Amino acid sequence: MSTAKEQTGDQPEIESIDQLAAYLAAGSKPKDQWKIGTEHEKFVFCRTNLKPVPYEGDAGIRAILEKLAEETGWSIIRENGLPIGLTGEGASVSLEPGGQVELSGAPLDNVHQTCDEVHVHLDAIKKVCEPMGVAFLGMGFAPTWTLDETPRMPKPRYDIMRRYMPKKGALGLDMMHRTCTVQVNLDFSSEADMAAKFRTSLALQPIATALFANSGLYEGKPSGYASYRAHIWTDTDPDRTGLLSFVFEDGFGFERYVDYMLDVPMYFVRRDGIYIDAAGLSFRDFLKGELSILPGVKPTISDWEDHLSTAFPEVRLKTFLEMRGADGGPWARICALPAFWAGLLYDDGALAAAWDIAKNWTTEEREMLRAAAAKDGLRAKVGERTVQDIAIDVLAISRDGLRRRAIRGNLKEDETTYLDPLVKVAKSGVTMGEYTAERFMGELGCDAGRLFEEYKY
Repeated sequence: MSTAKEQTGDQPEIESIDQLAAYLAAGSKPKDQWKIGTEHEKFVFCRTNLKPVPYEGDAGIRAILEKLAEETGWSIIRENGLPIGLTGEGASVSLEPGGQVELSGAPLDNVHQTCDEVHVHLDAIKKVCEPMGVAFLGMGFAPTWTLDETPRMPKPRYDIMRRYMPKKGALGLDMMHRTCTVQVNLDFSSEADMAAKFRTSLALQPIATALFANSGLYEGKPSGYASYRAHIWTDTDPDRTGLLSFVFEDGFGFERYVDYMLDVPMYFVRRDGIYIDAAGLSFRDFLKGELSILPGVKPTISDWEDHLSTAFPEVRLKTFLEMRGADGGPWARICALPAFWAGLLYDDGALAAAWDIAKNWTTEEREMLRAAAAKDGLRAKVGERTVQDIAIDVLAISRDGLRRRAIRGNLKEDETTYLDPLVKVAKSGVTMGEYTAERFMGELGCDAGRLFEEYKY
């Protein structure tokens, strides 16, 4: 969840539903303007007690943000006078509900630039945090601490969600406070291109889940899942999560996604920097000026942007597409995710070949695959094929797509090099989550100190 955009000026009220679809359609760009935007979250922990870092204190999240602003020259974002993020160079740093720190990267031309951006960011936070006795951990789920031990960040949006989440699912608070993800944002050229990319990436999201699965521990014991983070999303809020079966229907486009979003219950409305609790209310009523908390008031485009950010399907549409199926992980995997999806979706031949793999899966098979990939990782099956077999094929397609992009970096390698960690996992048949859980219980002797020291950035 990136930091909300600042509302600017007195925006006109939305007069028709058509404006909502037009907002999405305005994201269409010619291929030569397509960008890659990578977002990654990481846990922040104290190296002496291995506990999550609170907001306040000499080595707290607030101090980290303030010192990071000094180090980078980025501007501090504040809510209610408190630092809750940074912005600079077309990117931003934001806080997740449990103190996870997210870099929402700038829209860049290629994966090489993404990797450079990640490297600069991680270097900056290490320079700031090492003297403070603080470090960062790349995993999909907090491996040892409990929900009660996890701090709460002082963002009004999250207070509203904390009150509402338990009404909709058993694991919503865990999702907010104890998970980390990596995602990539990609462009489309038209409504048809958006639909093709949406359905292909949505169908294959469980394959990415298995390849990036890295949450095999729960409070110091095996979670029983390759990706416990992915499992959490199956019991968070059915109104705003999942695989969106309508995306696979004939005629899917911007208007159909608007219909879906209008049926997603609201969380909040922002006015003059204040978050007004609208949890469970209808955006359709808002459009008619009949919202109970703001009678006679209609939404602006900023309200629509806010509302779009409150749905959490496995692929999310804004003025670009967000791939949301991957666990947080080591540095190399941050670079691997944009490479994986750019290879599949930014080359016409690769996109067609990837869709050929998934196009005959039924709604029931897709849903079963989503659950099975979280539980069993690469051992999961759809039909007669294992996810491992499918992953190997999909990685080959992605590699071909990247090879045809033929974009070389400083070391004269093309973007295919970033797929190597995923190829290694796919060939082994063992996810990082399963490997880490087994190693923690065996070789590491359940020693959290050794685990954190090995897996920190």
